[in-house]
Amino acid sequence: MHWFAVILQLVLLGSVWSQPNGAHIPLYRSKTQRVTRRDGQSTAIGLGDVLDVTYSALVQVGGTQTPLVLDTGSSDLWLVSNTCTPNCTNAGVPLFSQASLHTTGLEVRLLYGDSRTGTQAAGPIGIDSAGITGLSVSDQNFAAITSTNTTVLETGSAGILGLGFPPIRYVSCVIWRELLAAELTNASSLKPRSSIPLAQAMTSPMDRGSRRLDFPSFDFLSTSSTLQRKRDSVTGTSDSAATMAIASFATHGPLFTRFISQNVLVAPLVTITLQRDTLAPGGNAGLLSLGALPPGVDASQLTWVPVRGYTSAQGGLPPSRATPNEVYPLVWEIPMDNVYFDGVKLPRSSMSDMTISLSALLDTGNSLIRGPQDIVEHIFAQLGGSDLTPPSIECGTPHNLSFEIGGSLFPVDPRDFLHMDLRDSSASDGSILCTPALAVTDPPGNGSFLYSWSLGDPFLKSVLSALYYGNLTHPSRDPPRVGLLSSVPQNAGDALRDAVAQADAEGGFPVKSDAAPTGTFLATMTGIGGVPQATVYLKQSTSAARSVTVPSASISGTSVVLLIGTAFSFLLIALA
Repeated sequence: MHWFAVILQLVLLGSVWSQPNGAHIPLYRSKTQRVTRRDGQSTAIGLGDVLDVTYSALVQVGGTQTPLVLDTGSSDLWLVSNTCTPNCTNAGVPLFSQASLHTTGLEVRLLYGDSRTGTQAAGPIGIDSAGITGLSVSDQNFAAITSTNTTVLETGSAGILGLGFPPIRYVSCVIWRELLAAELTNASSLKPRSSIPLAQAMTSPMDRGSRRLDFPSFDFLSTSSTLQRKRDSVTGTSDSAATMAIASFATHGPLFTRFISQNVLVAPLVTITLQRDTLAPGGNAGLLSLGALPPGVDASQLTWVPVRGYTSAQGGLPPSRATPNEVYPLVWEIPMDNVYFDGVKLPRSSMSDMTISLSALLDTGNSLIRGPQDIVEHIFAQLGGSDLTPPSIECGTPHNLSFEIGGSLFPVDPRDFLHMDLRDSSASDGSILCTPALAVTDPPGNGSFLYSWSLGDPFLKSVLSALYYGNLTHPSRDPPRVGLLSSVPQNAGDALRDAVAQADAEGGFPVKSDAAPTGTFLATMTGIGGVPQATVYLKQSTSAARSVTVPSASISGTSVVLLIGTAFSFLLIALA
């Protein structure tokens, strides 16, 4: 995910998809949405949106309920504790009570960014109940951060909630990997995490820059005969470390993995739509549905594609000896056919091995769309740029960046393709300037992931995305896949022009942020394919700021709309 820098600057298909045990979570609640509660496990809770850079959900860990950043690019659970130093004062959100921590005896130190940033977060690995929207599991592992110099709290969140697969080597793998390694070597020999060598520095979920996720390493499964086998004291038999690793998904795995392993969800599925809170607020209702598609959305309307699996030769998780042909996914990486810009098919990048098939990562923690350097340079050149610096372009001119996936075109809404230009907000003729929400990522291969594109929030605001985990331990029996449904209206270009005309008249674009609310969700408006739509209400004011009208019954916090004129004013969010 790449939201930190931006904050500083600005199949079980069919009937199961809409079963009542699915949970539907809004990112934004309009005045007309009703709060309802269904029987059983059908619960829901709102999500926050900070400047379209981070999207957060209220998560319960032990006795603490606090907003955590939703991240499909990682998979673990960590939150800041109330003993955290030095940058944790005036947090504005609830912090985990360190006095209530049930420790595992292990600690983690998460190193972010690169050698120039020195950003870190550290703390013990705890175990407690954890849940979201009324769905919960016991004995969930998480990191309670006691020392950090990150600024995650400035985004109105207290940590990270990952939606990825267990083996990702990132924040996610630190906890899963260390708990598993400790179990394999003998639980009685646990040492504090500070005395266990960290395989390598982690890049930050808050600032990956052009770098991609660190690639997994499963060497710890075979570094010694002790790690390869663990004697069963009762039966006298031995299991391979790979078998234990796969089985550990249910005990040491991420929260959503354990939801699936314990049959908390009616189907191993989460569905995401993201709301637009900048430039032209509205679009899809921000919604996370657990275990089902949103009511009224039919699975047959979606384009379904497989998730890439990584063989052990490609660096993937080794299969067990009993199922040697299993291939496991690492991230939400899907095949892609082609990329188009303003109706013209773009060439394949010359910077990657042509034997590597074209694919893309879906990453809610990425506030941009990231692609190969030569292709990004080509697009910037079409927009009048001359290098990798995003060019300043007129906001009122719609552009069409589209991705062909599974034989269907998925355009990025022109209102999401643009960011307000904070360097120079207006041209000499007075027109408002923007920059493309596009940046560079590293080439695939060479011991790394195989995706060429990272499709972040600008793309995800333009679709409904359904993430189907399938069978976690035996993917061949029920493969993971992703379903996409475009929600971009035919008149999106005209809507952009209208938004720019209104900004010209009022002195700037509206920008708003929503605190993560509580309560359940029932859509009152739907768009293409039944996708729930957001409704935005703004109080008119003669001042430079306008307030967003939000329901008081289930929202904790204050949303503020700022008008961006010739200068950028940082948005402050007050949480109750």
